[in-house]
This record gives sequence, C-alpha cells and structure tokens, in this order.
Amino acid sequence: MSDIIAPPKPGTPASREALDALRHSCAHVLAQAVQELFPGTKITIGPPIDDGFYYDFDSPHRFNEDDLARIEARMLEVAKGNHAFSGRVVSKDESRDYWLKRGETYKVEILDELTGTVTHYTHDTFTDLCRGGHLQDTSSIRHMKLLSVAGAYWRGDEKRPMLQRIYGTAFFAKDDLKAHLTRLEEARKRDHRKLGEELDLFSTHQTVGAGLIHWHPKGTALRRSMEEHLRGLLEKGGYQFVMTPHVASEELYKTSGHLQNYSDLMYGPMDIEGNPFRAKPMNCPNHIMIFQSRLHSYKELPIRYAEYGTVYRFERSGVLHGLMRVRGFTQDDAHIFCRLSQIEEEIGVLLKLCGEIYSSFGFADIKCYLSTKPEKSTGESELWDQATVLLGQALSASNLPFEKDEGGGAFYGPKIDIKVKDAIGREWQMATIQLDFVLPRRFGVKYRDEKGGEDFVVMIHRAILGSFERFIGVLIEHYGGKFPLWLAPVQVKVLTLTDAQDAKASELAGALRAAGLRVVLDQRVEKLGHKIREATLEKVPYMAVLGPKDVEAGVVSVRLRDGRQVNGLRPEELVAKLTEEARTKSLVPTLA
Repeated sequence: MSDIIAPPKPGTPASREALDALRHSCAHVLAQAVQELFPGTKITIGPPIDDGFYYDFDSPHRFNEDDLARIEARMLEVAKGNHAFSGRVVSKDESRDYWLKRGETYKVEILDELTGTVTHYTHDTFTDLCRGGHLQDTSSIRHMKLLSVAGAYWRGDEKRPMLQRIYGTAFFAKDDLKAHLTRLEEARKRDHRKLGEELDLFSTHQTVGAGLIHWHPKGTALRRSMEEHLRGLLEKGGYQFVMTPHVASEELYKTSGHLQNYSDLMYGPMDIEGNPFRAKPMNCPNHIMIFQSRLHSYKELPIRYAEYGTVYRFERSGVLHGLMRVRGFTQDDAHIFCRLSQIEEEIGVLLKLCGEIYSSFGFADIKCYLSTKPEKSTGESELWDQATVLLGQALSASNLPFEKDEGGGAFYGPKIDIKVKDAIGREWQMATIQLDFVLPRRFGVKYRDEKGGEDFVVMIHRAILGSFERFIGVLIEHYGGKFPLWLAPVQVKVLTLTDAQDAKASELAGALRAAGLRVVLDQRVEKLGHKIREATLEKVPYMAVLGPKDVEAGVVSVRLRDGRQVNGLRPEELVAKLTEEARTKSLVPTLA
C-alpha cells in the first residue's frame, strides 16, 4: 500500500485500498480525540479491519456509550480542519526518545521489534508510529460511526495488560454507512449466541472449560440432520467413512511437521507410559496411517476417506466466540489420495460438490480464492509452484472466477478457499481445498504404478463446511433461527385447545413421528394463544392445532410461524405434505 491514498471521485465505488486508508486515517483521528478528551491515556495500535477500524487504549478512564458520542463529535471537529497526513522517516533512536518523553511505553515496545528506520505520521497535533496507508487529509472523514467498546489483552496475551478497544466504521458515502449500520442491527438480532440460548441449542460451561460446546437435544437434532444429509451426498460421491483416535504420539506430528509448524495451536503433551502424546489438531496424519496399512494399486485411485473428525486447537480465551471460534470442534474432513493425472478432474468434481452442498443449505452467492505459499512452509519450491498451477487450472476449467490470496496457503501446500454470502450480505469462509505433495513424501505414501514400481500419491485435503460448530453458527445467523423444515430441531408442534382433543392429538403426533418428523405434543392446560406464542418464539415451522370442531370434522388446522394459516387439512394429508417437504429439503414452506 502507498503511503498516501487518494479518495475515490464522487460517484465512484471505493476500492478496498481506499476504504482501508479512510479507516486507518479514522483510527489516528480517534486516538487524537481520546487523548485530548481523556488525559493520561496511552495509545497502542489502531489498524483498519474488514468492516471498519479499531484502536486499543490503556486509560484510567472506563469508556462507556456516552463517551463514544463525545469522542465521535470531537473526531468530526478534527476532520473538518482538513488536516493533511504527512509521513516522516526517523531513526529508531529518535523515535524511542520521542515516545519515551511522552510516556508511551507500548509504542516503545513496538519500536523495539522493528529494524532499520521507521516512520512517524502526523495530522493536526497528533503523531503516531505508523507505516502509512492514509488519505491525503482528514476532509473525507464525514460518514463515520463509533460502534462499541470491548476489552482486549495487549498482544492477545491474557498475561499482559487488559486494554480498551474502541471499534468504529467509516465509508465515503452516507448511504453506504446507513446500509452498514442497518446490517449490523440485523446481525445483532441474528447473533447465534443469543439465538442459541433462546432456542435451547447449545451451551458452554466454565466448569468444563471455555470454547468447549455442549449440544442440547435440539442442537443435536439440527446437527444430526446436517450430518446425515452430508453423509448421503459424500457416499454417493464415492467417499468411504473412517474413524480415528482423538490422541496420538508426538512422533506422528513430528513426521507430519505439525509439531514444528503448528505447535502454538496444539495442546501440551500428556504422558502415556513415559511417551508424549497430543490431542490431535488435524485428521490428515491419521488418514495417512489408514492408507498406508496396505499398498494400493493405481487402479484403486482415487481413494477418498471422509471423517467427522473432532480435533482440538488452542485458542486464547480472548478470541473465543460462541460457535465461531472454539477449542474443540468436528470437521467434515476428507482426504483424497490420487495420482498427478487425476488432480484436475478430482478438484473439478469437488468444486461441483461444494456448490451442490451450499445450495442445499440456502447459500447461492459463492466466491473462490487461490491461496499461495506462506512465509512459514515446508517442501520444495518446485512442488509448490506445480501445485499452485494445477489448482488454478482446475478453477478455470470449472469456470469459477477467483482471486489470489498471496501467502495464504497451508504450511504444506496451496489451497482453494471458498466463501459464501449469507442473507444479510456477510461473507463467510467455508471450504478449504488443499493440494499437498509434501506430506506424502514426509510419510513415504506410495502406490503401485502401471509398471509395477512405486510412486508418491498426491493428497487433496478438504473440508466443505469447515466445522459443524462454525457452520451451525453461520446457519443460525443466516436464517435468524427460522430454519427450513428439514433442519428445524422441532418440525411440528401439535397443540390442543382442551383435554377433549388429547386422544386425537396423540394419534396425530404418533403419525407424524412414524413418518420421521420431529414432533412435540403440547397438551398443557394453557390457553391456546399462549401455546402458539411460545411455538412462534421457538421458531417452530408448523403448529398443528386441534380444537373441538377440528376433531368433529376429522381435520386439523395448521398455523405457520409467519402467522399464515391453513385450515381443514385431513391428518394423512398433513403428514404426506410435511414428509415430502422434509424429504426434498425444501428451503421454503410448501404448505401455505
């Protein structure tokens, strides 16, 4: 990124670079306003992020919502001054002296990690230690909003000071800001943590440990529906399901390279008869063990192993977030062992499968990224280059446009990342498809070729949903908890008006259960309106209501959660219609 970025011309869509520059500039103005309004506050870092910016402060004052309004007002005052952003190269000694005189110990710590000369950026009366990437001046900071305050450990380390992080966002156009704030409000309503509790889907417990999910009966029903649907599609696609242990000897992860390249995300060793074992962070080494249990012929390839494999990764408590960031999770993991000549076809089939699966869950807007060799990697450069070219060719052959994510690959190979957009326009990471020439060589994974010799297989690592935990979190927010019938934890509630309908209600509930539907029979002595309100808040797709007239006529009245009603259905007709809607996995109610 250049040091100074020009704002877009009026009416021209803002580039990512321009938006980042705007938000980075806002972060500097935010820091200025906070230090002016709250003397004694120390500054740390303030980067642009995907949908806004933040700055972390060490302040004796505890910021609140009223403070945000004051800070925001001061920021807009500063912006109206049209102050230019100017950079100056300084020596480390000069910079250290500057920050020490001001008592900015966090800046000194950052400075000590840098090499060579550094840059200071100044606007108005404020200077920051910064590498650049700002607007020409503050005049474009007009459509800006401070959003919230949160705690954040310095450097993400819970042993370091707890700072206060102020989040904000900014756009060049007023309408863009308004649309973004509307999305944020809708996102708050759809927050999977809030809905997960309201719908009784899952919980976490400090007694057990943060980031470890307990699935309640309703959440388990939702998850099982997903798992069974996915299993059927994978088995139809030639995948064989396997199961592997949750722990393994450290030797396995030394060979794979995870211990050398991934140890910061692995849990510490446990002693088993004097030997160090680890909770598994990945399923791939275990799948290699299964493949290597005998020598395979080239005629057997490709071999596709799938596993709903639970893995454990260390995440700091400060970054844990509901179902989205956890410490133990189950991947819809698979590894394809194939020949070099089969790669393009396999990736093509896999990309098609991804599209089919996302579509079945209601995601139509898909975007692909080709992630290349990261700074921390293993394996020969030629193999990396070859793998990257093959992935690009597979994407092109599938007519899927893609962007490059330079340096975003796994440590053992490049990858394709697929992202989807949800109902309110947010982008979520989904599939990861990694092409790997490295692990087969580290483990000596070979097959018998046409000439009777042996050659190395190529591994394709892939997870289409990523993890069931995270994907369910996305689903909850995508649907706002109003799942289509086939996914809904409770698909039908049978409600009675009086005790006189109990026998017929039990009969109807039994028929619906016999057809494979998830049913709750509510025969409580409560007013019907109360029962309907409860079922609506629980976001149950259908309420089958039986009153005296319904029983007398041999019919049932059906209420949808959106308030629509269908009267006079014969019970067998209701069972048939709902069974068909669930079987076809319709995303919209067919009974209306």
